Amino acid sequence: MNSIKNDTIIALATSAGVGAIAVIRLSGEKAIEIVNNHFKSKFGNKNLTSVKSHTIHLGSIIEGNRVIDEVLVSIFKNPNSYTGENVVEVNCHGSVYIQQEIIQLFLKNGVRNADAGEFTLRAFLNGKMDLSQAEAVADLIASNSAASHQVALQQMRGGFSNEIENLRQQLLNFASLIELELDFAEEDVEFADRTEFNNLINKISAVLKRLIDSFALGNVLKNGIPVAIVGEPNVGKSTLLNTLLNEEKAIVSHIAGTTRDAIEDEINIEGVAYRFIDTAGIRHTKDIVESIGIEKTYQNIEKAQLVLHLIDASNIDKLEIKIAELKEKYPTKKILTIVNKADLLSNEEIKQLKSQFSNLIILSAKEKLGLHELTSTLTQLANKGALSNNETIVSNSRHFEALNNAYNSIKEVQKGIDLNISTDLFAIDIRQALFHLGEITGEVTTEDLLGNIFANFCIGK
Repeated sequence: MNSIKNDTIIALATSAGVGAIAVIRLSGEKAIEIVNNHFKSKFGNKNLTSVKSHTIHLGSIIEGNRVIDEVLVSIFKNPNSYTGENVVEVNCHGSVYIQQEIIQLFLKNGVRNADAGEFTLRAFLNGKMDLSQAEAVADLIASNSAASHQVALQQMRGGFSNEIENLRQQLLNFASLIELELDFAEEDVEFADRTEFNNLINKISAVLKRLIDSFALGNVLKNGIPVAIVGEPNVGKSTLLNTLLNEEKAIVSHIAGTTRDAIEDEINIEGVAYRFIDTAGIRHTKDIVESIGIEKTYQNIEKAQLVLHLIDASNIDKLEIKIAELKEKYPTKKILTIVNKADLLSNEEIKQLKSQFSNLIILSAKEKLGLHELTSTLTQLANKGALSNNETIVSNSRHFEALNNAYNSIKEVQKGIDLNISTDLFAIDIRQALFHLGEITGEVTTEDLLGNIFANFCIGK
């Protein structure tokens, strides 16, 4: 990752390949000047360096007397641009040949290819956004559901940053008074009101705990909720997966043990992505390959946030035993019990099962009966309350780690206040808390950290 320079960078901002149009982005002090040298306006002589910012101009990109393409050129002058520098976006026709001709033309005239994420890196270094907002840009591009989109958008708009900065500023104000006390240690003077300080520490601790706890939701909304479909062979696990996906993803057969390996796919339900995993049927077998598949089933149950436990309607007399067995093996797992092949049951049997077992779902995956009840239950279990209330939700593992470190430091400060220890001792923990909060927004950074973050961006952003 290059350190920020005054040079001009270029990259294709739209997806690679043929399309109706392509957008080529340049950023840097000489971006407008360089494009202007190879731009001929459709409406007489026009100098792009003297036009107003945030304007679009129709013309051609030329090399000498050769016209490469007719284009629209958008001008954004510093500091009112995405990067805080002069930015030009050239909208050309989507031919790969045209894209490369334009890019190569500018590369021959003092521009260089942008590194991954370098436009956003420059935006961060030029103070257009903080680090957590910059990371949210990548999350927004990668979002594949309404929920992950909303989490990323809220973070990019600064909701999370504002909350962290507010905490940091309050702590910083008291930290200044604590440091002042250390300067006057011999006079035994207290500048920071201990009761007020204790209240602040309690408040910060509660907010940090709430943000840390939100990661469990944020992480699954961002990456999709992993759901394992388990049960004995031939209970309809593969049929249920195929029905949910509305395609023949898994092989369905009356022969027990058809599914030997986990089959995985993703579906969007009510704005939330679910990663369904169809697993090998659980039973005792001497087949070595099937045994490996069954072992993978147990591994997938461990990784899943939710387990759909399918039981054949013909085995409802063993329902209570089967539910108890899985619950005993995985006491902390969220398990949803489903009786499949409901078409084999009478209305009276279904009514009796519903009254006997709470939260039981009865459906027929083959006949596509009762699926709405399953999808509605999944939506409820996703627990999108915090998202609906527009609360701050943490979805980035780096932020989660920094929040945990800050929380631990705050707890040490709290312990120091309770034990009435010397100010200089818990002042160290205050500095540590400030450091970790600063890591989130980019108040504290290293070149390695920035390189690691922005290397995961796409070129052109």
